[in-house]
Formats: sequence, C-alpha cells, structure tokens
Amino acid sequence: MATHALHLPGRRTPRRRKTTALDKHLPVDHRLSRVYRVGAGLMGLVLFVFGVLGLIDRIGFFSTGGATVAGLNTNGALSVLSICVGLLLFIGMVIGGNFASTLNMVLGVAFLLSGFVNLALLETDYNFLAFHLQNVLFSFVVGLMLMVFGMYGRVSGGLPHDNPYWRARHPEEAEREMRLSRRAATSMPVVRRR
Repeated sequence: MATHALHLPGRRTPRRRKTTALDKHLPVDHRLSRVYRVGAGLMGLVLFVFGVLGLIDRIGFFSTGGATVAGLNTNGALSVLSICVGLLLFIGMVIGGNFASTLNMVLGVAFLLSGFVNLALLETDYNFLAFHLQNVLFSFVVGLMLMVFGMYGRVSGGLPHDNPYWRARHPEEAEREMRLSRRAATSMPVVRRR
C-alpha cells in the first residue's frame, strides 16, 4: 500500500497567505496602534468641527454662494459629508489596529482623488460642494496626512525586524531569527551572586 502523495510536475500545492493582525501580535497600546488611533482621531476631529460649524451657519444644502468656515468654502452638503467622514474616523480611532491603519490609507486616497476631481469641477455647474482652490488644497493636505498616519510602520523598505508587517512579509526569516533568539536565551550562562 503506497503512502506517498503524487504531485504532478509543474503543479504546486497552494500556500495560504498569512494576514497580518496587529492586535494579535502586539499589545493594544503599542506605538503603531497609537499612531493609527491618533491620526484617525485628529483628522476626524478637524473634519467634524468643520462640518458642525458649517451646519451652525445654516447654509443652504447645495448653496454655492461663497459661505466660508475657517477660511474654507462650504455648504450644507459638504458639512454633512465632513461630519460623516469625521465620525467614521472616530470609529477607526476607537477600533484601532489594522482597521484604523487601513481606514486612514483608504480615506487618504479618497481625499486626494476628491481634490483632483473637485479641481476639475471648480468653475463648472457640477461644483455641488462649493469647492474653491483653498478647499482643494485642504483636501490634498488631509489626504496626505491620513496616508502618512495610515502607512506609518507598515510601508517602508527599512522596517525593523520586530515589526508585525515585516514578520508577515518574511515569515521564514522571522522564524529563523526567533529560533536564534530562543537558542541564545537558553544558552546564556547563569550569573550567581555571592
């Protein structure tokens, strides 16, 4: 009776891809999670306050009359949208970990794309959010900041080897380093005090 599995040449068994779960590898208050939470919280607070100030002024929902809040043009639609995105970032701040990091990156890209789209719509009838050039620049700045907060410690060529994202990308080398550190810890001589 044969106990060997036959493998056809050229076919490999599929490898399961490991997903990185920050909260499983590190304590909740690790500096990476703190950075993701702080980034989401700060940007969420800025957007939420901007939206609330816009709603307090009772500007028309799709008004393009030039009402400003904190130097930025706004209308009711932009205020409600800012409040919704701010609340979403607050949720990311509360959850933290990979969720906050990914949310920061996705919303950062969305803000950059919004800046480009609204830049193209500035002098047209389709400028429903009453954007002006300062709004476009603000959108770019918020987008870049969200992306930096989201990518911190996650996207780089020089990540330290104790970083969970580095370990997920280099599982064989991480395992080898872990074995070497265990071996070194067990072979250290015990120093006795007199």
